[in-house]
Amino acid sequence: MSMLLEKLDGVKIRFDEVAELITDPSIINDMKRFVKLNKEFKQLEPVVAAYKKYKDINSNLAVAKEILNTEKDEEMRDMAKQELELLESQIAPLEDEIKFLLLPADPEDDKNAVLEIRAGTGGDEASIFAGDLFRMYSKYMDGKGWKYSITSFTDGTSGGYKEVVVEVTGNKVYGTLKYESGVHRVQRVPQTETQGRVHTSAASVAVLPEAEEFDIVLNQGDIRKDTYCSSGPGGQSVNTTYSAIRLTHIPTGIVVTCQDEKSQLKNLDKAMKELRTRIYNLEHQKFLDEIASKRKTMVSTGDRSAKIRTYNYPQGRMTDHRIGLTMYNLPSIMDGDIQEIIDKLQFEENAERLRESGMA
Repeated sequence: MSMLLEKLDGVKIRFDEVAELITDPSIINDMKRFVKLNKEFKQLEPVVAAYKKYKDINSNLAVAKEILNTEKDEEMRDMAKQELELLESQIAPLEDEIKFLLLPADPEDDKNAVLEIRAGTGGDEASIFAGDLFRMYSKYMDGKGWKYSITSFTDGTSGGYKEVVVEVTGNKVYGTLKYESGVHRVQRVPQTETQGRVHTSAASVAVLPEAEEFDIVLNQGDIRKDTYCSSGPGGQSVNTTYSAIRLTHIPTGIVVTCQDEKSQLKNLDKAMKELRTRIYNLEHQKFLDEIASKRKTMVSTGDRSAKIRTYNYPQGRMTDHRIGLTMYNLPSIMDGDIQEIIDKLQFEENAERLRESGMA
């Protein structure tokens, strides 16, 4: 307990420092530092609230014990015993909560994200499955109140997508969706199969934290811009105006396209965001690969072949291979009900991080 209180005392001191700094005019004028400190303040707030609650419980515990040691009145002693039992039952869960809160936050977790879904092995059925995954995530994102828009896509020949890239904005998008990166496998009788045999197909999912303007500065001289006619939904005007944008970053060879909007300017803005994100992620990938080697909940971005989940339609079963989780509610999962899976992955990752930190 004393070690925990020591850590919490340090957090409270830092919280008070940050609270003072964000009101300093010189800090307010330094936008990059002000944004960083504001983020830190929001991260420390729940820890400080839990700290106050923890101190109150320990203080009340001391009072209840004192009454039991000194009070002779039986009614007072009974009340103190009941209070002691109630407070002691609250201590362990609160300590666990505080330990999780004290784990250093991944600075990327609060960011928006770029979600990529690509059909893998399995031909037309893989494209159909990629479309099913996009629908699953769309339903989930709708439930979270997040906003999302497709920035580029290639339709599958029999439905679904060969690939689809989606920009997602909202609260803690990357921190929530990052566990979805990896290969998703489906086992079912394909719509394109006449013999009724179960086939295995796959699609890969990648979730990238969206780079903010502070994270990376792009040299416009390094970017080649091309315009072309959009294809897909949007009416005749889409096919007759050069509104789609293709950006090529010459030093890295990264190419991004955006054909979502009728306005070339809006497409350019979205494409620039995505380009910034992809360049930023070249560096971020090294960090991901490092933690992926330590934690089973995360898959190295360099290992696109890592199978993380199987969706078995004949048995109505979903299995997440990283944590050995099996659930038999496949229809509701494919309808966007994936929060429980994400919660279990987050819990497992936090448990691993606790063991690493020595607080477990």
